[in-house]
Amino acid sequence: MITIVDYGVGNISAFKNVFKRLNIASSIAKSSSDLENATKLILPGVGSFDYAMSQLNLSGMRKKLDELVIEKKIPVLGICVGMQMMGKGSEEGASEGLNWIDAQVLKFDESLLKTRVKLPHMGWNEVKPVKESILFKNINEEAIFYFLHSYYFKCKNSNHVLGVSDYGSSFSSCINFENIYGVQFHPEKSHNNGEKLLHNFALI
Repeated sequence: MITIVDYGVGNISAFKNVFKRLNIASSIAKSSSDLENATKLILPGVGSFDYAMSQLNLSGMRKKLDELVIEKKIPVLGICVGMQMMGKGSEEGASEGLNWIDAQVLKFDESLLKTRVKLPHMGWNEVKPVKESILFKNINEEAIFYFLHSYYFKCKNSNHVLGVSDYGSSFSSCINFENIYGVQFHPEKSHNNGEKLLHNFALI
């Protein structure tokens, strides 16, 4: 069962609708007990890092999520801020992240951004795979996805990067460490390519 973590931050109904179209069973978790039957997890996120972390901590699901992801190695896919929360922390705020992967979230250097391009990075952009992964199965190498962010995820180990995008400079837009996956873009807003990626995650 794919379980979408609803801690008050993220496009929950959009994910539910995508999985319904794909004929893939999914559920929504709003409490620790709702996570009991999860075999895969979606951790969405929008807005600021500190607010998302505080909402997750207040939800009562933090301890159970750590157990499922770190101890039981349940596959998890973090989306946008949900991906950023998986690291150690963010320049956007003062809160500690989930520490599921050795990474920091950094703000784009505006001095490197292209002419007439500014923050946030908003709109469609390519995601170029740098290694093979089931997430990119049947997805064109120059596929575009929808982004909305001003901070990016920097892995300490470059081997954890699955795909990169360019916005002034190259940044990791898709990552993987063991059972932990993350995408900086919004697959639930990325039409066919996003649906393919979510379908592929369901196959992991």
